[in-house]
Amino acid sequence: MSLYAQRGVSAQKEEVHAAIQKLDQGLYPDAFCKIYPDFLCGDADWVNIMHADGAGTKSILAYLYWKETGDASVWKGIAQDAVAMNLDDLLCVGITNNILFSSTIDRNKLLIPGEVLEQIINGTQSFFDQLRLFDVNIHYLGGETADVGDVVRTIAVNGTMTARWPKNKLITNEKIKAGNVIVGFASFGKANYESEYNSGLGSNGLTSARHDVLTKRYGTTYPETFEPSLNNSVVYLGKNGMKDIVNIDGHEISIGKLLLSPTRTYAPLMKRLLDKYFDAVDGVIHCSGGGQTKCMKYLPTTLKIIKDNLFEAPPIFKLIQDNSGADDREMYQVFNMGHRLEIFTDAITAQKMIQDAADLGIDSRIIGKVEASDKKELLIKTTSNELIYTY
Repeated sequence: MSLYAQRGVSAQKEEVHAAIQKLDQGLYPDAFCKIYPDFLCGDADWVNIMHADGAGTKSILAYLYWKETGDASVWKGIAQDAVAMNLDDLLCVGITNNILFSSTIDRNKLLIPGEVLEQIINGTQSFFDQLRLFDVNIHYLGGETADVGDVVRTIAVNGTMTARWPKNKLITNEKIKAGNVIVGFASFGKANYESEYNSGLGSNGLTSARHDVLTKRYGTTYPETFEPSLNNSVVYLGKNGMKDIVNIDGHEISIGKLLLSPTRTYAPLMKRLLDKYFDAVDGVIHCSGGGQTKCMKYLPTTLKIIKDNLFEAPPIFKLIQDNSGADDREMYQVFNMGHRLEIFTDAITAQKMIQDAADLGIDSRIIGKVEASDKKELLIKTTSNELIYTY
């Protein structure tokens, strides 16, 4: 059993999928988000979407950083994480504007004071203000903040997004086909709309990242940051502290900052790409939970996905792998490993998209292709491995 599973988490969420298998799959079962008829207004040419997600256990990293440094501003990044994990899923079905957002914050009041709530709530609005500059309008409608110390050890930051959207502007992944190329857009670096280097980690796999990188001292000093029934052999196994410094491209960055890089949103990029190339977009995937295997859940038929030109794994993933000893197979199905957004399109449009991404300071490349097959299969080629996943 992998360390990830031993810590009580799952990259593939098998039990969740089993629990919801009898629910309505929506109008377009292959779409990245569930899409429903326009229940709100009853227009046959429009649809409704509601999506819930959050920052996951990344809030525990923010808690550790805040306790170690006293810097409460780190919680603004958690606000962005909770938003981006919702927003970037909606981007995958074509939604880029007029979105409603409601936040859900559960905290242990004895450990999480009001200043933390202020940072999260104000950070959420600040992020929306920034996105408005790129014609991505999200309306903050409040939400629920609950003091539930008997349930939550520290804090959980989540949210729900709702949108009403025209059917003729949806991306449903039904068009993904043999002959497509796949453009991957980097999760790391510094986009023009970001204020500092982004490690690319996002908000998935943080249970592993935290326990594999940080030292035992964190478990001893902050026992509220992990499930007490876990075997000690899987708790805080790493060699590093939050304040340890690493050098990346000539810049000194702390381990804590690398782990807490706010999840990059691709909203400014996707707004531009969909305005210009909507008809050439056959599918869009957000490589979140499930990492580089995520795409396999949304294929419309039996196809072979070949990813043979991936980015070199950014330093944060090398750090996690060096500390944990996890093999490539596990790393690529837990983490995004360098790109979190991928678009299925034709080779000519791909080159145009790559240039548009460069204009926004986002590295991108054709990372793979789609071939005909009699089964659903994924081939990932790394510098040292060929990984095959069948479905």
